[in-house]
Amino acid sequence: MLTINLFNGLVYGALLIIMCSGLALIYGLRRVVNFAHGSLYMMGAYLGYTIALHSNFWVALVAAPALMAIFGVLLDRYGFRLLQDREPLTVVLVTFGLLLVIEDMVQTIWGKSNLSVAAPQALAFSVDLAGTPVPAYRIGVIVVGLCVAVGLTMWLRYSKIGLFVRAASTDPVTTSMQGVNTDLLSAGVVGLGTALAGLAGVVAAPFLSLSPSMSADVIIDSFVVVVIGGLGSLAGAFIAAMLLGMLQAVGAVYLPDTAVLLPFVFMVAVLIWIPLKFCRSH
Repeated sequence: MLTINLFNGLVYGALLIIMCSGLALIYGLRRVVNFAHGSLYMMGAYLGYTIALHSNFWVALVAAPALMAIFGVLLDRYGFRLLQDREPLTVVLVTFGLLLVIEDMVQTIWGKSNLSVAAPQALAFSVDLAGTPVPAYRIGVIVVGLCVAVGLTMWLRYSKIGLFVRAASTDPVTTSMQGVNTDLLSAGVVGLGTALAGLAGVVAAPFLSLSPSMSADVIIDSFVVVVIGGLGSLAGAFIAAMLLGMLQAVGAVYLPDTAVLLPFVFMVAVLIWIPLKFCRSH
């Protein structure tokens, strides 16, 4: 039982890595706390469902994030760019309003009923894990999460554009003075972050049911991860995502009645510990 729960914790942690990478990237460049990120995840899942219905899952895995990337670029141009440097309350209200608009749009197009996407035939089998069969597709989710984490890390650390992204997230004014088009760079990063949210939705579709409320199920955990890992920190988000996934898995076994509260307890503990550590060091 514990083995299965730990495995499911890894799967959920990998899904959070894909989801939170986009959230952290968008905040790092635009300094916009995007409350609509969960609805982008939901939108990607529904687009993936429709594309898979008319072709197959593998086409949906590529096409849905690509469409979400285009939507993200438009969202940056006509939304996030205008919200940059605005008061936090304004940002919260606008992005929360966007969340409601996307949820209503999804209900209008796809309805309120729960939908499901079949796992691809290539991964429709089980693998023995310590004497317990586990779905191969869920192992695939862990692999995708690992690929996203490694790919983003390599891109940010070793590519020229990654260098520009790191510089712009630290000091956009100086980076712009060096000849980097920070608006174009930010549009690309928001597009990438939105594509990652869409990818998370497509990946989640075969093992989580699709419903208009699915955005609320993941956005809270995503913000917990980003807060624990540090706003704008990808490495912190990766570590926090896996810790949160495992914490929920262990909590479901040993503290089933309070497992839903554990992420918030973890977040509060981190938020208390960091200022105390800073005060002691000074």
